[in-house]
Amino acid sequence: MPIEMPRSSSRPLANSRVRAANLRTAALLSAIALVFFVGIIVSHYLGGATSGLAVIGTAVVLYLVVAIGRNVIGRK
Repeated sequence: MPIEMPRSSSRPLANSRVRAANLRTAALLSAIALVFFVGIIVSHYLGGATSGLAVIGTAVVLYLVVAIGRNVIGRK
């Protein structure tokens, strides 16, 4: 016979916070993937590898700024 745990009223709130965090992470990763693909397409149209590397480098720097910024803001 399984033991049932008492239900907590804060459980739905915790689930909604986890879901919101997962959606933010998914949106961020999707945006990064989009920038990579757009950078590759733009580099083919411009004809130079330098422009593609610049776009991808910019995407990496922006990702790091957002990731570090979220951690710094989250600690306050």
